[in-house]
Amino acid sequence: MSTYPAYQEEPVRRSRPRRQPGRRARRLLAVVAVLLLVLALVLVVADRVAVAYAERAVADQVRQQVAGQNIESSEPEVSIGGFPFLSQVATGRYQSVSIVLRDVSAPVNGNSVRLPTLDVDARGVQAPLETLRTGQGEVTAETVQGTATVSYDSIVQLIDQPGVELSEQDGRLGVTAPVDILGQQVTLTGTADLEVAQGEVLLRFDELTAEGLPGDEAARGFVEAYAQQLSIAVPLPALPFQLDLQEVAVTPAGLAVTATATDVPLSAFG
Repeated sequence: MSTYPAYQEEPVRRSRPRRQPGRRARRLLAVVAVLLLVLALVLVVADRVAVAYAERAVADQVRQQVAGQNIESSEPEVSIGGFPFLSQVATGRYQSVSIVLRDVSAPVNGNSVRLPTLDVDARGVQAPLETLRTGQGEVTAETVQGTATVSYDSIVQLIDQPGVELSEQDGRLGVTAPVDILGQQVTLTGTADLEVAQGEVLLRFDELTAEGLPGDEAARGFVEAYAQQLSIAVPLPALPFQLDLQEVAVTPAGLAVTATATDVPLSAFG
């Protein structure tokens, strides 16, 4: 019988795989990225909600100002530019505020002048946070530019001559009108010169012609007199935001007038 101790195999020790040191860091970065994305989405939503609230507030003020001038229009459309909006709130200075009024109708000298659109662009708008928070103080703009279109129908009503039609002809204001000259029915045509003066658009028809028009002095005198009847001053209603008429251009939709103002109160609170 052997006296040697029985041979026993040592148990095999399995080594655990070492964790890679970068795996935990990558997971942490992924979590941080997700949190940052969620935070960014929350800020964007909050930014847009704040813009919508401010736009409604400005629209309410514009509605009150327009109504105070006896001007009728559709609901004001307000858009505040610049992103992010919340940073503008913090500084109290806004890049731009766009205001659109449609179907504008205003009384002028007993008549109603219709403006299909009035586009207002305000720049350098100052609205301190305290003003927005408490509703006390003013919202002002460094510069305001407005563009309005005066419909041809409104101008024809002011001319008050039967059969007159106005239209754009190669960038100029054209007119056609059926008239009876010395018992002969003819259609006069011509264009007008435009001028801006003291808040009015002056229409001056100097040259009217017609095929088959007699060439005698009596016929020419009639045409000249009729041209004077067509030549009128188109008064514009008092525009909101203290806009002062500067230029006029002829478009297919009507006469496009441009008005400007500086250091304008957009809305007054309290």
